[in-house]
Amino acid sequence: MSNILEVRDLCVSYGGINAVKGISFDVPEGEIVTLIGANGAGKSSTLRSICGLVKPSSGSIKLRAGHSGMLGGRNPGGDVSGSLEEVAGMRTEDIVSKGITMVPEGRRVFADLTVLENLRIGAYLRKDSLDDDINWCYDLFPRLKERSWQLAGTLSGGEQQMLAIARALMSRPELIMMDEPSLGLAPIVVKGVFDIIHEINRQGKTILLVEQNANMALHAAHHGYVMEVGSITMTGTGQELAENEQVKAAYLGKARSSS
Repeated sequence: MSNILEVRDLCVSYGGINAVKGISFDVPEGEIVTLIGANGAGKSSTLRSICGLVKPSSGSIKLRAGHSGMLGGRNPGGDVSGSLEEVAGMRTEDIVSKGITMVPEGRRVFADLTVLENLRIGAYLRKDSLDDDINWCYDLFPRLKERSWQLAGTLSGGEQQMLAIARALMSRPELIMMDEPSLGLAPIVVKGVFDIIHEINRQGKTILLVEQNANMALHAAHHGYVMEVGSITMTGTGQELAENEQVKAAYLGKARSSS
């Protein structure tokens, strides 16, 4: 299985603060890969550097250039060809055009626009018809179809998260990154969000997931990386990390140590 993303020796600094300290990891095509860790571990800074919102101070970010076809499994994963291309330091819109997008922390929907208008904004780089993809998003999120003409700011937190994910899918990404998709949501809603993540992956999308809910993230992921203070300290399959005693103690609420 080929990698869709390769990060090597990535460093991200804010002033004199080193938020990410030379991390390396891979995201294979068709998998869910998760980065877990406490607040301040550098997870969100990693995502922001990958999509061009923050310029890395050093390191390499290589993305397999290409763009998917239709959404919704009609051409799952798309027909991507070509070698890995260096994107570190590129403009965000140029990186998005290569087949990557992000669902930001806090959802950040356009509150004064309707659900449908938010979806169309997600496809702002596209010049083709959006109708099929909008209908697929409505199939995936029936609640959004019911609220198509409702202002996004009047949706519940869970509905706004659905909209944020659907809006990201509208660019037809090869790789979709999600930053804390469960943040601030009730447990029953969190389960629904992770069901959607599984379904999107089943239909061919590769997912890089940053999530503080380590239990949900590791049970969803094919592979995981543990980040602590800007460094990757542990890696393994999702199941291996979920069963690791150190991970259980630190992130899964099992017998936390006093150190």
